[in-house]
Amino acid sequence: MAGAIKSVNNPGISLNILGPEDVKRLHTATLDVIERTGIKFPSKRALDIWQAHGAEVDYDSQIVKVSGQVIEEALKQTPPSYTLAARDPGQDLPLDGNHVYAGTDGCGVEVLDLYTGQRRRSCLQDQADIARVADFLPEVAFHWIAVSAQDFPAETRSLHELRVTWENSTKHVQTESVYSVAEAHAAVEMAAAIAGGRQALRERPVLSIMQCTLPPLGQDGGSLDAALIAAEAGLPVGFMTMTSCASSAPATLAGNLIVGNAEVISALALIQLAYPGSPVFYAAAQTATDIRSGAYTGGGPEDYLFGAATNVLADFYNVPLSMGSFATGAKTPNWQAGIDNSMSTFMASIAMSDMLLGVGLLHGSRIWSFAQMLLDCEIFDMVIQTLQGIQVDEESMALDIIDRVGPGNHFLGQKHTRKHMHELWLPKYMDRRPYDEWEEKGDGAVDWAIAEAKRILETHRPNELDHNLAEELKRISASVELA
Repeated sequence: MAGAIKSVNNPGISLNILGPEDVKRLHTATLDVIERTGIKFPSKRALDIWQAHGAEVDYDSQIVKVSGQVIEEALKQTPPSYTLAARDPGQDLPLDGNHVYAGTDGCGVEVLDLYTGQRRRSCLQDQADIARVADFLPEVAFHWIAVSAQDFPAETRSLHELRVTWENSTKHVQTESVYSVAEAHAAVEMAAAIAGGRQALRERPVLSIMQCTLPPLGQDGGSLDAALIAAEAGLPVGFMTMTSCASSAPATLAGNLIVGNAEVISALALIQLAYPGSPVFYAAAQTATDIRSGAYTGGGPEDYLFGAATNVLADFYNVPLSMGSFATGAKTPNWQAGIDNSMSTFMASIAMSDMLLGVGLLHGSRIWSFAQMLLDCEIFDMVIQTLQGIQVDEESMALDIIDRVGPGNHFLGQKHTRKHMHELWLPKYMDRRPYDEWEEKGDGAVDWAIAEAKRILETHRPNELDHNLAEELKRISASVELA
């Protein structure tokens, strides 16, 4: 049986990364960029909305320049908190600024096969299996579509990915794979079927939509149109910048933050101008270009700093944040993955980013690994425990117990020890065995994680969809394929 969802909740320690004056300077600079330089919005519908609200719109270049006042007034309409609903109401996720939830990431195109260990192209069954394992793990609070169903047509595979995720899990789904009008209408129809109708979907959005911007200072037209359709239906909508220092953004971290911020808040403002009060979220996965090769890094000090700094900006705009975390640039579950995912997750969590993305993915979100998925859950569990801090009160100081035991004795037999010993964190995959046992057996964390993933996949039975509902989801998917 799946356990209760785990999250960081009201941590006992905190981090200060950007002061109020720093945030104001970044915000003002962002508004200057939007007004002076402009953002590309390659969508007729989006351009019409901007023009109707007084923006300077060039329909040929598709560049929009709009005053900071319009952006600020639009962002004031955003709800500061709301709930991501799950198929199981007991797994609903309040985005209230007091929780940090972890989810999978996407959309990988390869999988390290759980049984052969070989790297291969991803398919629909992989997404179904990932959803089933994630449904069991309490550290995974929500789903992104982790891998691409490359055995289905590109124009409809996102719908099949959604379908098998709902078939194999009762948790909230946040997709980044819907970026066309037809897909968006169908995804809304599927979500409404899950929720029990269009009005029920508004009250309990079991689906949220995340779209990527196109750095520098651009949007994707299909994604904009899909996001507007989702917002009209009441689904939470977010936009993710993936600006990279020295390539799609300035080499400096502050310059990167400004470019990415301009992309995100201009898109969020568009949604508010179209549908005031719509639930939206800020999304970010900034990084730095490897200046030796020009490659995407997927890990490093810049990523960790961005993970904390972007949450400060999201808090300034009073919207939740979906933050790229985990998703190491490492090719296998190794020391690099451990460092990347521990640092990125700790920094984003201590800053109280609402949603963390990336559990289970390697090579900068290209390759799925079940072993990495479970190791990432252990990392997140360690972060949760660490951020509880140290409680200091009469019970925890235990002075009477210390007096009773005295010098030279031990605390093993004390009732106080039996009462509190289970509060101490225990690993599943960190190796604490004696050296001789480790040397004799020759196995380790990756082996144990693979075995546990197999066990979950082979034994866990999620709460299944009603047969008629499952058939309805298939019908909706098929109707788009036949269109």
